[in-house]
Amino acid sequence: MLASVRLDRLLSKWNLASRARAQELVRALRVRVDGALARDPGLEVDPARIRLELDGRAVAAPAATSRVVLVYNKPRGEVATTSDERGRRTVMDAFASLALPGLAPVGRLDQASAGLLLLTNDHAFADRLLDPRSHLAKVYRVKIRGRLEDAALHELRTATIEEDGLVLGPLELAIESEAQRSQWLRVVLREGKNRQIRRRLARHGAEVEHLIRVGFGPLELGALEPGAWRELLSEERAALERALEHAR
Repeated sequence: MLASVRLDRLLSKWNLASRARAQELVRALRVRVDGALARDPGLEVDPARIRLELDGRAVAAPAATSRVVLVYNKPRGEVATTSDERGRRTVMDAFASLALPGLAPVGRLDQASAGLLLLTNDHAFADRLLDPRSHLAKVYRVKIRGRLEDAALHELRTATIEEDGLVLGPLELAIESEAQRSQWLRVVLREGKNRQIRRRLARHGAEVEHLIRVGFGPLELGALEPGAWRELLSEERAALERALEHAR
């Protein structure tokens, strides 16, 4: 583990709550750190030394277990989080029978989207994959209703915009195929902002019908069926490690 980590992130890593729920627990004064009430979800703590209590009960890190990385083809409709307070199906439901404490999705893929999602209990590796400095490309196939004209394509490929306080950069975008009333696009992101592709396309009146992540760095979804999963191959792990090293 890292020398220090945010309190809300630690609660999530220890499989006690989702990141959002952990923030709520801290703000509700239900968490104590070394005997003192925690008030800031962003408090930096040392996982190796911390004495943590939730609702007055001591909690500890999950028992050591083998480190795994799983490749999952997330179906549309599942929430990419460890738990959901609204009772919606999460990606964790597919792995309920596995004895893997601390298993969690690597990043997010919104509920209406599908495709390649990594899950792991190796949180140090997950942190490296999600580090913005890595710039690992995430590749999506997107079907839109309607057609993007040349001016819209130029704006999407070159302009940076600000919306609801988020800075949304240009998209690497190509048209894969098109019909009279729809287009399939291939979009590459090297930064991830909430619903970035959908937000950018909506500004041009393009309604997203399907959004499928098919690539993460050198890793490809391939023929994995929706709802199916497999372990990351050793050569795939090595390729991801090389990509992370190259990004330094």
